[in-house]
Amino acid sequence: MPIKTANNLPARATLDAENIFVIDESHALHQDIRPLEVAILNLMPNKIATETQLARLLGNTPLQVNPTLITTETYRPSNISEKHLGTFYRTWSEICDRKFDGLIITGAPVELMDWEDIAYWEELKKIFEWSLRNVWSSFFICWSAQAALQYFYNIPKYELPKKSFGVFQQKTLKPHSMLLRGFYNKFWVPVSRHTEVRR
Repeated sequence: MPIKTANNLPARATLDAENIFVIDESHALHQDIRPLEVAILNLMPNKIATETQLARLLGNTPLQVNPTLITTETYRPSNISEKHLGTFYRTWSEICDRKFDGLIITGAPVELMDWEDIAYWEELKKIFEWSLRNVWSSFFICWSAQAALQYFYNIPKYELPKKSFGVFQQKTLKPHSMLLRGFYNKFWVPVSRHTEVRR
């Protein structure tokens, strides 16, 4: 099934070239199904590349997915035009009265900063809290997973003596965990980080 995008979203041309099933809003209206509503808080500097990566994955599902791209109000990214943000993104205050099936929060290149030094940390904490009442399921990528652990469970991050980079074998400690359903007992994970969380 398709992912629904705006006709002029830059990621669309890439997705079309890769034969990812993409439909525009007018086509989606003629289908007799309710799409999954997924909010995506894109904190990455390269917004278009991240939009494309996530749309590629969301388009690889048997369900129709309607993504809503979100940006922060307390920090305006400098690597993307205001026109792109204004056309394709909404701020959290613009969508905070809605309910979503899913929320995806991307990583951000702020891994070595203290939480309080991140320009949008207070706003992100409000989004985390809002997600408890307005989102069915949340998925945190890379740095945002560390931020979520800090906010929800007070689990700190620790700076590594040197960057951890490579593909490392992991072992499933709880084979029947819903989180790891479909995984083998041992699996490989790419890692590129300056910080870690500890057991």
